[in-house]
Amino acid sequence: MNRRVNMSLDVTQVLLSAQSADGTTRKLAEESLKQFQEQNLPGFLFSLSSELANEEKPEESRRLAGLILKNALDAKEQHRKNELFQRWLALDANVKAQIKALLLQTLSSPAASTRSTSSQVIAKVAGIEIPQKQWPDLIGSLLSNIHQVQPNVKQATLETLGYLCEEVSPEAVDQDQVNKILTAVVQGMNASEGNSDVRLAATRALYNALGFAQVNFSNDMERDYIMRVVCEATQSPEVKIRQAAFECLVAISSTYYDKLATYMQDIFNITAKAVRGDEESVALQAIEFWSSICDEEIDILDEYSSEFTADSDVPCYYFIKQALPALVPMLLETLLKQEEDQDLDEGAWNLAMAGGTCLGLVARTVGDDIVPLVMPFVEESITKPDWRHREAATYAFGSILEGPSADKLAPLVNVALNFMLSALVKDPSNHVKDTTAWTLGRIFEFLHGSAVETAPIITSENCQQILTVLLQSMKDVPNVAEKACGALYFLAQGYVDAGSASPLAPFFQDIVQSLLSVTHREDAGESRLRTAAYETLNEVVRCSIEETGPIVMQLVPVIMLELHQTLEAGKLSTDEREKRSELQGLLCGCLQVIIQKLGGMESTKYSFSQYTDQMMELFLRVFACRNATVHEEAMLAIGALAYAAGPNFSKYMAQFYQYLEMGLQNFEEYQVCAITVGVVGDLCRALEDKILPFCDGIMTQLLKDLSSNQLHRSVKPPIFSCFGDISLAIGENFEKYLIYAMPMLQSAADLSAHTASADDELLDYTNQLRNGILEAYSGILQGFKSSPKTQLLMPYAPHILHFLDALYNGKDMDDTVMKTAIGVLGDLADTLGVHAGPMINQSISSKKFLEECLASDDPLIKESADWAMIAISRVASG
Repeated sequence: MNRRVNMSLDVTQVLLSAQSADGTTRKLAEESLKQFQEQNLPGFLFSLSSELANEEKPEESRRLAGLILKNALDAKEQHRKNELFQRWLALDANVKAQIKALLLQTLSSPAASTRSTSSQVIAKVAGIEIPQKQWPDLIGSLLSNIHQVQPNVKQATLETLGYLCEEVSPEAVDQDQVNKILTAVVQGMNASEGNSDVRLAATRALYNALGFAQVNFSNDMERDYIMRVVCEATQSPEVKIRQAAFECLVAISSTYYDKLATYMQDIFNITAKAVRGDEESVALQAIEFWSSICDEEIDILDEYSSEFTADSDVPCYYFIKQALPALVPMLLETLLKQEEDQDLDEGAWNLAMAGGTCLGLVARTVGDDIVPLVMPFVEESITKPDWRHREAATYAFGSILEGPSADKLAPLVNVALNFMLSALVKDPSNHVKDTTAWTLGRIFEFLHGSAVETAPIITSENCQQILTVLLQSMKDVPNVAEKACGALYFLAQGYVDAGSASPLAPFFQDIVQSLLSVTHREDAGESRLRTAAYETLNEVVRCSIEETGPIVMQLVPVIMLELHQTLEAGKLSTDEREKRSELQGLLCGCLQVIIQKLGGMESTKYSFSQYTDQMMELFLRVFACRNATVHEEAMLAIGALAYAAGPNFSKYMAQFYQYLEMGLQNFEEYQVCAITVGVVGDLCRALEDKILPFCDGIMTQLLKDLSSNQLHRSVKPPIFSCFGDISLAIGENFEKYLIYAMPMLQSAADLSAHTASADDELLDYTNQLRNGILEAYSGILQGFKSSPKTQLLMPYAPHILHFLDALYNGKDMDDTVMKTAIGVLGDLADTLGVHAGPMINQSISSKKFLEECLASDDPLIKESADWAMIAISRVASG
């Protein structure tokens, strides 16, 4: 007999049991709920909404009922979200109407948590229905609530409108309703609103509704009114309202930057007052306003300086430049408001940190102009007895090192360097040392290296002193040592192009030894110290020169032994397992860099090859430990090993293949999947046709990945380019995969050619997709070159040309796509020869597109176009 779960299930009791402290009771309750949902979804959702709406029921069961209801309507993963949307839309209309009526009724509940839950659920339903033109009277009925007398109904309704604006996109709501929502929200924010809960809900709702207000912000009167109400709310007696009002200003600064000019003076006064005298939570938002304006102006000025001058729709109003004389002193004051232990707390965020971050953004926005405003503060405070002044001076100096020109900064840095090196050793305050090490890191990051035009700040004379100080500082307390590692990281990075004469070479052994000692410190788990030491070791190895190859070689057995020891550990607690995984990830990452370095150097190739068997064995053992981060690092290391070992890597394939397949099947941890796809490319390049025995399995899995709706979209472009890698490796043997791969490429190509998108993120993705598809075509065409089977590709040629023409006509491809596309045109001519000649000559690509690329300033595009032109002319003359 089928045990249908009926309405007599005591939902209240089950919901309370599901929150019980007793595990068994909880599990049983969860099972009953799951069963009820599976066997009678409409009844299940109706019971939950009845529970939520019933004032007689306990608050705990009502809150959980609302939460389960909300989770039945939405999910993080896109494919799951779509399933839940469809499931709701398919429900009987009467049941939906009853549920929605109960939800609206709950907005007038006296219990605050129940109202709030109901607001969220209504917004989730609206997110599904409004775009489908359903629930047309929702906004109207919410707005009629605003005129109710009880403040709790007003408050809940405003909260609902706020959530609704978060869930529904502006296009789905007509302007007339937008106007009414904004009117209700702004009225609720007004100082004349006596109830502060209502005013807070209205202010938070405005934050979400700003995206809907495009038309209203274009109308001077309406904009003035909204801005006035927001500015007044920043002066409310309630701290939460003040904070929410500043959050609105921050959002307005990025959404409506070009509408702010007339308000800037008032906003400056309001923010300055908050920064100097309000509670920290409010002052932080006031600083955030200026950081946000910097972000906008940095973006606009970046667009000015790139070649697409005409593209910047928004002019730069230079608000920061105008505010400088008043803004900089205000920010410098905040630097003195440090907290005693902020260096030890990784998530710390306070006034001083926010002020320094903003100062750094100001420096990037205005460049040289900031230097004379900051330097007097630095010079005056750097020697004061109170640590707060010395730390603030150092922080101010470090904050302005990115933005101003090297010419402006170099003379100051040359004077400051010795002072800082001495402070890093001698200053009695850990705070000052921490910030000094950070500032040295910034000096090395922005004012050292081949890109910097001025005379070098680091010379063979002072290099030894700098290293002595940094290595000594790496023995200091963890937070200072971590910053010293960071400084060494940038010091090494500056010598990446040093050729055969790196000033670090004589000290290489000491540097490596010191970094290894840091990784073994008892307290290396604090302040990310161990991670920083390995990252720095990797950078030091990556930037090393041939001469120090033998020392890097000595590292191999050392790191391998450490990795071996992590694999031998016995029973571990969850916390220890977590730490062990982190260490394994760091060690695999370190080996990857060493493999890339030694595998590429003639002098070490042979001695290095003696270790590859043991290394591979270790990596395979790492895969047996279940941890996504470690798998990523081990995969990357194996990719590097395959590249270094070349065809010899084939002896490991039989053992490694199962882990490769596991990686390709790992939809949940999609980064692992993406990295594994990259490793398939490395294997193709290393093994060439020796990869053939594994191709059936690999191709099957890649095709499955492409047709899955569960795999994150970012993995799809690299899968397409992987088709190209496989074809290049196995040549005409790719024949049997054509009937599967080509239709997939064609449908993806059609889709990506016609994505007209205003959304930058989507356009970036579309260009990655196009590039992946083109790389696949290029690899397949080159793979079949000079094979008797080239004719098999003829039927696909018209489509490929059509795709190239569509890209040219679309005018929204980036430089990478342009280069690959024109290359594919050349590959078509080169592989298909005379047969493709007439087709190519009829295409737009072979004329206008090719001409445009030949005239390009980008050397890579021009090189690709030159080769395409030669290939086409051979065909045409044939």
